[in-house]
Amino acid sequence: MSWLTFMKEAIRDNKTTGAFGPSSRALADAITDLADLKSAKTIVEYGPGEGVFTEAILRKKTPDSFFVALEVLPSLVEATRRRCPEANVVQDSAENAIVYLREAGHQDCEAIVSGLPWARFPEELQDRLLDATFKVLAPGGRFVTFAYAMSPILPSGRRFFSGKMPARFGRIRRFGPIWRNLPPCFVYMATKPK
Repeated sequence: MSWLTFMKEAIRDNKTTGAFGPSSRALADAITDLADLKSAKTIVEYGPGEGVFTEAILRKKTPDSFFVALEVLPSLVEATRRRCPEANVVQDSAENAIVYLREAGHQDCEAIVSGLPWARFPEELQDRLLDATFKVLAPGGRFVTFAYAMSPILPSGRRFFSGKMPARFGRIRRFGPIWRNLPPCFVYMATKPK
């Protein structure tokens, strides 16, 4: 998918696509390294967009681990499938990750990699997605996401990264900024208590 096509999709569906452009490989590597994919038997990706994180996940996961990516926009599902034909990409909300894990015989997952625009979401959607995330993540599992450097300053971003995430997971670790992404961003990692 070209940058122009990606931006048209972001503008057309600006409530679910919060990107200013496709994520960089530097950001994908930072997020997938923190997710500790080598030790994860089950991996879920939220909002793969055009598949930059998906590509990194496929490169770093073990051959026998189960991986599913959930994307709501049909055009981005197709873009990810074209870029990563071996990936299991479904058109559905991240809220329903448990359905696909259970269908594959898994009760939970050890790693969640998210490209969702948390600061763009209304409070109710933030709550639903975070509740589903906490429920599907195994004890000790990692939830890794990112935000553009200015997002945590916005009221909805502050509410999410300083309030809602810590309320569910406890301590949240912040890394970055990742300068080799446009715009620069921070990576956030939460571990579900054991």
